[in-house]
Amino acid sequence: MGNETFMRQEVEAIPGVVANFLDQSGAVLDKAAATLRERNPALVVTVARGSSDHACSYLKYAIELTLGLPVASIGPSIASIYGKDLKLGSAAAIAVSQSGKSPDIVGMTQSARRSGATTIAITNTSGSPLADASDFTIDLHAGVEKSVAATKTFVTSVVAGLALVARWSGDDALRSAIDHLPNSLARAVACDWSGMIGALDGHDALYVLGRGPGFAIANEAALKFKETCNIQAESYSAAEVMHGPVAIVTPGYPVLALAARDAAEASVADMAHKLAGQGALAFLTSDRPGAATALPFATTGHPLTDPLALIVSFYGFVEALSRHRGLNPDVPPALKKVTETV
Repeated sequence: MGNETFMRQEVEAIPGVVANFLDQSGAVLDKAAATLRERNPALVVTVARGSSDHACSYLKYAIELTLGLPVASIGPSIASIYGKDLKLGSAAAIAVSQSGKSPDIVGMTQSARRSGATTIAITNTSGSPLADASDFTIDLHAGVEKSVAATKTFVTSVVAGLALVARWSGDDALRSAIDHLPNSLARAVACDWSGMIGALDGHDALYVLGRGPGFAIANEAALKFKETCNIQAESYSAAEVMHGPVAIVTPGYPVLALAARDAAEASVADMAHKLAGQGALAFLTSDRPGAATALPFATTGHPLTDPLALIVSFYGFVEALSRHRGLNPDVPPALKKVTETV
């Protein structure tokens, strides 16, 4: 244990952290969901940056697929730099920030509240400025995250949003899958992607593909490749990679295709196999047969939670890849834990 990085310890802690969150947070989730049902917003807006914004992208798909409500991401600079209040009286606003301290996230949330939106903060810091700016605060109860690269707070932020959506929509199947997530994510931690580590030797750029909630996960994975491994990773929808980006997929170019057990699995897998057939070094989280190399995956029993298991497996892999490359994933160069953008 003593030789493990903080990042590795935090990845291994994810199942327990999620279990603790679910144990601690039922009351505030029930209260926020009841208010949302009563106010019946016409749309949802999200406010976040970095990994937290990728969590919001995941929740965008979950809300649109479950509740049929359109979800838009608002650039925090609308309030903080440009000084504009948006007309959000018929909206719910979800702000996600691990620290709850970034001035532009707080400012945009305050603006949304002034405009009449129902504001909900998802944060790992109770009593933070973001919590003060919000009608409801969903505390992640994740404990201190020592690694600069967010892992347990990202996963728990998504779980918090999904748990809220399950209660808001009355989706019992989703709620059951969330209740069983600690066991599902423990299986995800155990998935071995080490075969991809050596395969990336000599490569400093790659593509990460996904669709739906899996595209949000691809965005997060690409960020972690950059943060922890100095790899220029770019994320694309599997539906869009052929529109131009495919031009640089020369023989041996690495591609990681994050396919979940949902309606998009076939299209993501087909694209991975197609690129592999064109010479790409393609890896795929699906057992659909084809030319790409299959990676193991954990299932969760629901299409809206399955992509979350993929990022947990990925986190374990990318931490090992960082060390394999002689880097320390806990302290990426030029990065700090709390980014207080304005």
